[in-house]
Amino acid sequence: MVHTEKIDWHGFLQKHDLVWESLPQVWLDAPFLGNGMLGAMVRQIGANAIRWDVGRGDVQDHRTAGEPLGACGEMLYTGRLPIGFFVLQTVGTITGGTIRLDLWNAEAAGEIVTTKGILSWRSIVHAEEMLIYIEITPSEGERGCVWQWKAESAISPRAARNQPDDYPLNPEPEMMQDGDIALCVQRLLCGGDTVTGWMEQFKGRTKTLMISVAHSHPDCTSKAQVCEVLRRCKQTGEAGLLKTHQAWWHAYYPQSFLSIPDLEWESFYWIQMYKLGAATRADRMLIDNQGPWLQPTAWPGAWWNLNVQLTYWPTYTSNRLSLGWSLCRALYENVDNLINNAPPAYRHDSATIGCTTGQTCICPVFAPDGKRNVMMGLLLWGLHNCWLHYRCEMDDDVLRQHLVPLLKRAVNYYYHFITEDDDGGLHLPVTWSPEFKTRPGLDIAVGPDCNFDLSLLRWGCETLVKSCERLEMDDPLIPKWKDTLARLPDYACDENGYMIGAGIPFNTKHRHYSHLLMLYPLYLVNADQDGAEALALKSVLHWQRFGASHGYAHTGASSLAASFGRGNEALVYLKELLPHVSCTTMYAELETLPVLETPLSGAQSIHDMLLQSWGEVIRVFPAMPDVWKDVAFHDLRAQGGFLVSAGRTNGQTDFVRIKSLAGEPCCVSHSLKGDVRASGAREMQLSAVAPGRIVVDLRKGEEVIFWSGATMPACTIGPVRYDEGVCNAFGLKG
Repeated sequence: MVHTEKIDWHGFLQKHDLVWESLPQVWLDAPFLGNGMLGAMVRQIGANAIRWDVGRGDVQDHRTAGEPLGACGEMLYTGRLPIGFFVLQTVGTITGGTIRLDLWNAEAAGEIVTTKGILSWRSIVHAEEMLIYIEITPSEGERGCVWQWKAESAISPRAARNQPDDYPLNPEPEMMQDGDIALCVQRLLCGGDTVTGWMEQFKGRTKTLMISVAHSHPDCTSKAQVCEVLRRCKQTGEAGLLKTHQAWWHAYYPQSFLSIPDLEWESFYWIQMYKLGAATRADRMLIDNQGPWLQPTAWPGAWWNLNVQLTYWPTYTSNRLSLGWSLCRALYENVDNLINNAPPAYRHDSATIGCTTGQTCICPVFAPDGKRNVMMGLLLWGLHNCWLHYRCEMDDDVLRQHLVPLLKRAVNYYYHFITEDDDGGLHLPVTWSPEFKTRPGLDIAVGPDCNFDLSLLRWGCETLVKSCERLEMDDPLIPKWKDTLARLPDYACDENGYMIGAGIPFNTKHRHYSHLLMLYPLYLVNADQDGAEALALKSVLHWQRFGASHGYAHTGASSLAASFGRGNEALVYLKELLPHVSCTTMYAELETLPVLETPLSGAQSIHDMLLQSWGEVIRVFPAMPDVWKDVAFHDLRAQGGFLVSAGRTNGQTDFVRIKSLAGEPCCVSHSLKGDVRASGAREMQLSAVAPGRIVVDLRKGEEVIFWSGATMPACTIGPVRYDEGVCNAFGLKG
């Protein structure tokens, strides 16, 4: 019923390809390739040297600290480990070059110009195989170019940066040969290893380098895995490898479509969709601060006080749930580690997570004692992402078997520290609202009843009650959850809006919006509630008034504004993100430390302007900026298991299409003007429940189109007219 024939995907994405007019010199400016586990970046590092980084997301240490470490010390024990890189040594001195990152085919290609000739190249990280593929075709004067492998020591980047005296070094890399495969082995003190293998092939002037990496713990099985992949891929051949690689990506992009009238922001959005597809898969790495592109950093792992959560938000609305599953899987498959993260006295009924972990979610925590900077709610916030995934998919088996049991343990952990006052009110212990500082350089445990923890505990209890009702589970803790909701204190506020916690005003620059989670993303306080908007917007303005020095403060403000229908403000905040990202849309804090979450959260800010689905209502075009007159999207996903498509022309909604995948109740805030009509395979029953909001009796597998006016519109989805921006806005120019 909705037609998408106007989408020429190759031509559409070509406008958004990243283009380099000169060769990048630093990782921030480099083209990036990935398959959800392996990653590569390409850049010039010398007068006649081009570097191909080799990364793999699960290459980490597996040491055991035994006790909580604090201050991110866990990254010395379970942090990511470097592997190494290849250098293409040219014959002549490099004088220039060009690169194009082809989004549709997930392939980087270009030319390297030297004083001796030209080297044409192309490279992919294969979508399905654990393979980095590089093809070089030199002109006559560059036929002598050669590859050199530069192995790195398997030392935690945090240890390499801070050089602690008590950090035992892993063994140095070993080189070996297995027939036509060269191998580099990095053994670990705690058992297991990482093996990088490669083979070269020659056909005329063309030189092909195939690279594979495997990691194993505690057994050393990596060598066999690498050799098997390389020999299988050699037999498959170039044509077969490219065919399967492109097939995956060509199926990936059309899972949803979005077009807005600003070409730069549309390019930004689609680069984030590419980045997500390169950074994870359902059965591959949990996206940490680095993704598969590890660089020198103090943060070589997953940070659960904001980074992981923001990174995954766009997977839900963009209908790319298979990517979002890697987060759910990381938590559901590591429940024992989450239990053991809690102090021993609480492990019988609780689970929690510290701020920083590797891929296996290990980070023991301190119990709140009023003396340390304890963040209690990080597992609950991570589980909110799992809830969003569930709500978009509506798989009750996952809810029953995984989400509810782990959510119960995360809520139970709070009960060991809740106190009751003389009037029967409940109070939370002294905790730290991430990452609030009363003055620069000083982190303190800020006090009781932090809004961060109150928001997450309220959400956890409400969600458990709702989940048990849905699953018809008569859990004996239901009365306790309801009693907790009735007796928790209100969120602390003052004349400036929401405070950090009881007695702790918001009075300094603070990059996190941890004190505002009740507004977004939890929507516990929301636009449907009388009086909520004024206090919410006052709080956002007060937060922003101190100056936002980090990019995700801008994307957070954008989504907060959008949650109250303020599209113009949402776009203004979002535009403040661009100065913080590189020419490739990568992002670093302190100018050199990579973190992935901020640009990806920018994609979610765009989603929040176009589609929201909290509070059992699908909201279409809820926060449209006035300058975005023409917008189209197809198969974005809403909570309740709905696929939503819509078109907008000259500032007016033309149609809204809803398809039900799960048969859930369907309430739609449609944004249409005038009398609304519904078209489907049968006559639909409509009930108006509020101005602009209707309920439709949509059954599982059915779809309906809402429209208004004398005749039904064409309902065709395609790229919209661009009012701003230029093609290929990203990449290195000049």
